[in-house]
Amino acid sequence: MAPRVDQLLTLDVAGIRDGMQRGSLKATQLTEAYLAQIEKCENDVQAFSWHDAEYARAQAADLDRYRSLGLPLGPLHGVPVAVKDIIDTADIPTENGCEADLGRVPTKDAYVIERLKAAGAIMIGKTVTTELAFMQPGKTRNPHNLAHTPGGSSQGSAAAVAAAMTPLAIGTQTGGSVIRPASFCGVTGFKPTFGRIPRRGVLSQSPSLDTVGVFARTPLDAAALSDALFGADAEDTATRFMPPARLFETAAQPSPLPPVFALVRPPGWEQASEEVHEAFAELAEALGEQVFEVDLPSLFNEAAEVRERINYAEMARCYYPYWRKSAAVLSEKVLTAIEAGNQILARDYIAALDVPKVLSAALEEIFGRCDAIICPAALGPAPEGLDSTGDSLFNGLWTLTGHPAVTLPLLRSSNDLPMGVQLVGERGNDARLLRTANWLAHWSATDQDG
Repeated sequence: MAPRVDQLLTLDVAGIRDGMQRGSLKATQLTEAYLAQIEKCENDVQAFSWHDAEYARAQAADLDRYRSLGLPLGPLHGVPVAVKDIIDTADIPTENGCEADLGRVPTKDAYVIERLKAAGAIMIGKTVTTELAFMQPGKTRNPHNLAHTPGGSSQGSAAAVAAAMTPLAIGTQTGGSVIRPASFCGVTGFKPTFGRIPRRGVLSQSPSLDTVGVFARTPLDAAALSDALFGADAEDTATRFMPPARLFETAAQPSPLPPVFALVRPPGWEQASEEVHEAFAELAEALGEQVFEVDLPSLFNEAAEVRERINYAEMARCYYPYWRKSAAVLSEKVLTAIEAGNQILARDYIAALDVPKVLSAALEEIFGRCDAIICPAALGPAPEGLDSTGDSLFNGLWTLTGHPAVTLPLLRSSNDLPMGVQLVGERGNDARLLRTANWLAHWSATDQDG
């Protein structure tokens, strides 16, 4: 008996893999289920900037023909993945959420698209980004309440997963553009260690900060997608050749011991909503001896300003062609940031580049005592209104230091919107962080059921 559409939409990546390998599930079946969900939800959520149902069907049919030959299947065979519209896709529009790039169609795939194809994934569509992946919102709405922001800049990717229009999606983070929308939309968001996913073919806003990340329903699904994307590329000097990360394999293993968490109240804690304060006090109480509180050194109070200085200075350089040729069609938010970057002195920019090393050194003592730092993913639930994407204050710190971060949709606000719990791990120890996240997700589900 063929699975029902609603059953197909709940399959995790491991379940899809098993079904494809056994032959009990076809790529065409799974694709039709997600196409039906897109047809049902997209008019309200507006997560996609480009979507072609026939293109998705053609990919699925090719994968089923490949499967019929008895050849080895890729790790994401038949799995739909949505892709943020700042990532180049050959012969498919990549318009960067910007009027100046309307009609832009790349001739080459980005690195991550090459990896998706090699893994057997189905590119289900391009998702809405804010203008040039900055702060001017796009058209996407929060699936939990259409009157609230989905966050930014990877808003379409987060919303598409939240609305079950795709099981997986790819985004990017320069401030908080993976973790914050994942928190607002109630999905798992994973920002890896800086440099673990090559950025060739991805719009460059701030090379010292730009990080490719993923959206999924669970930490294990995020690990499965990230496994396919981790690597090195000669055109991205932030990357280096390393052994396979084995993220899914590690994350799926039981923790040798119950993990220990360091509860951190990041700079700006007083700006968080009272609901966040209360929720984290309750979470700490529930974790008991597995959590200890720690204060960050005072030098972390300057982190937001330093990250912004680096971001704006590099944005002024990277977006100079837009500023010079297309200023008339750029939003005030983008123009203001570029002009602020134009005013930053070289000495101040260069000095700012040294700060992440100092901050990372200060974190080593904390990571020596815990499996992960635990802190809020955002100041509160998604704000009402679509004119803002929210505040990245609790995310930019970890983007600046380059540490991996993951958010889990474990909390709810009084108005029934998701609130994410953010975990931060040691640089380079992404697999351990995802294993810890998987433990916490299961612990939370068991605790709530009990």
